[in-house]
Amino acid sequence: MEKSQKTKLKNAALILIDVQKGFDDPFWGKRNNPDAEANMCKLLRFWRKKRRPIFHIKNDSTEPESPLRPEKTGNAIKGIVKPGRSEPVISKTVNSALIGTDLEERLRSSKITTLVFVGLTTDHCVSTTARMAANLGFIVYVVADATATFDRDSFDGKHYSAQAMHNFALASLDKEFATIVNTANLIDGE
Repeated sequence: MEKSQKTKLKNAALILIDVQKGFDDPFWGKRNNPDAEANMCKLLRFWRKKRRPIFHIKNDSTEPESPLRPEKTGNAIKGIVKPGRSEPVISKTVNSALIGTDLEERLRSSKITTLVFVGLTTDHCVSTTARMAANLGFIVYVVADATATFDRDSFDGKHYSAQAMHNFALASLDKEFATIVNTANLIDGE
């Protein structure tokens, strides 16, 4: 990792997006990156050790069939990344964690300018929030091996694997909205 990137990460906030039990439900289909949560956990421990800011985002879905609805057990954050007492949990009902929440206000009031995104799903809520954060002027990193997504069928009936969707999402973010890194890059680069 370059020296300038190290400097940017000194006060970077780790943003864990939608790491909820409901994403283990077969409802979503096949998923890539089974090690994503383990990598999220490594980063969470590292951030805690460094006493850097951490925010947990939780999807309180309003979709009738969603396992992420607030009244369902799938709404709970997975134990592997259980929020600490001083770590805020911010609820959202749309794809971006920056719409309808006070996340941006919290970041700005704490003078946080760099954000590191991990979570679910790469091509939906992670990508949407990362794009919006970049457009709002934040320096954005997305951790490729600490994000994951699911198979998708397109409008024209083509099927795309979860890994393809993950790769497409990261490729469309890279250098335009975010710097794409891996867990080891962030931890070992310090």
